[in-house]
Amino acid sequence: MSNILMSHQVAGYPDDETCLAVGEALIAGGAKILEVQLAFSDPSADGVAIQTACSTVLARKYTVKQGMAYMAEMHRRHPEIQIFIMTYAALVYRPGVENFVKMAVESGVTGLIVPDLPFDCDEGLTAACKKYGIHNIPVAAPSMTDERLKQMTDQKFEYIYTALRAGITGSKTVVTKEMFDFIDKTSAGGAKILGGFGITSEEQAKLIAPHVYAIVAGSVFVNIIRENYNAESPKDSMPIIQKKITAKAKELCC
Repeated sequence: MSNILMSHQVAGYPDDETCLAVGEALIAGGAKILEVQLAFSDPSADGVAIQTACSTVLARKYTVKQGMAYMAEMHRRHPEIQIFIMTYAALVYRPGVENFVKMAVESGVTGLIVPDLPFDCDEGLTAACKKYGIHNIPVAAPSMTDERLKQMTDQKFEYIYTALRAGITGSKTVVTKEMFDFIDKTSAGGAKILGGFGITSEEQAKLIAPHVYAIVAGSVFVNIIRENYNAESPKDSMPIIQKKITAKAKELCC
């Protein structure tokens, strides 16, 4: 049985052409959902790999508009692939929540993940998403109380992004029974669970897959880019990155 892979990348990282090549490589490797992050200067949930990628993108003055254009191009090429934006509240709030959602829809996006806009204090994000026919995807974390988790699941969101452990992305994740118990509680309301944080191997993917709708992997791909990118000759490093990204995606789709 094949897992559904939701792959994470930072829009514009490490450059426009390589970013596009990475998106293609992820899909070639079997990713069914692209989670595309719009870089932000002060992320609260991201580990070192993704923070560094965001800093690289921001240093070259990459904009939200450019990120939306990237997603629009991927949607044009692969309309069958779902695209979710992951970003932070400041970028959503700056143009106005409804305006941001409208821009996302026009770019082919079908879901938004904004970790610092909680489900019960979201500045109108859920309402705007409903208006334009896309999903607001709240984030559930093991640190939540059972009462608050039930309040979230009672809202009947289509998807819930479930952080499989506390902390930040990219750190090592050890699969435990407590993790599965948390996933089961989060899925009690019928939401499709997107489970991530530190998924790097086929072994982890096989253990988690039966408990979630999709496995989320991000830092593992960002690290492949970082370790193989040649800033002086990006066209030379691009095929190497593509090959390794595709192979890792295939591994996690096992």
